[in-house]
Amino acid sequence: MCGRITQKSNPKVLGLKIASLVEPLFETPPRYNGAPSQQLWVIRQNPQTGARSLDPLQWGLIPYWCKDKPKPPPINAKAETVDRLPMFREAYRKRRCIVPIDGFFEWMAIKGAKVKQPYAIAMQDRSPFGLAGLWENWKNPATGEWVRTFCVITTAANELVGRIHDRMPAILRPEDYSRWLALDPDGPNLLQPFPSEPMIIWPISTRVNSPKNDDADLLSPWRMLTHAGRRKAIAPDRPGGLFWTVRSTFLEDDR
Repeated sequence: MCGRITQKSNPKVLGLKIASLVEPLFETPPRYNGAPSQQLWVIRQNPQTGARSLDPLQWGLIPYWCKDKPKPPPINAKAETVDRLPMFREAYRKRRCIVPIDGFFEWMAIKGAKVKQPYAIAMQDRSPFGLAGLWENWKNPATGEWVRTFCVITTAANELVGRIHDRMPAILRPEDYSRWLALDPDGPNLLQPFPSEPMIIWPISTRVNSPKNDDADLLSPWRMLTHAGRRKAIAPDRPGGLFWTVRSTFLEDDR
């Protein structure tokens, strides 16, 4: 599953060097805790001209043929079935997009704890990257308003993310961006788990659980929850063993 993302970079950077058009029609503060139902940046390609634009779309897919808004609209589509399920199959064939992010969040159940431990997941060099997605344009029958929406495609977790969850967003390799947007029929092979080696993961505060919290401190490393649900904050200059890569395990750096 992918239910929260970070889009903190400048929109021109989030264009991933492939978006030729940018639609900054409103003030766009950085999103440190992007959540479903919010307007977030998405890269789309015009099927006639090939021009690519970075546009704000609402997270939660509403197919154009829906008479009523799904409750709730799906925020994810599984790579294994996205080309077959009625909710997604036409968008998969005709309306693919890329969701540019700086990172995403996932939660892990801790034995004995009342809440799950959240983690931030990003590239080790903190560079933005693109998730495979689908988009739709739906006309609200009650208001006549057109609503542009999207969802993120998920796949099996790689070794790193698999330590906390069995699913992860389908991260596209930069060399595959054009193939995905151009509706390459070999799409399923573009939706494989991304390699663990370039990625990093670390525990963060449960403040991220509320979309109302949307600030840079959400990305600060925190001590993992204990079995009793207690935690300990650490100073930003002492991340040490709080970060996981595929080559290391969690270390208690204050022993």
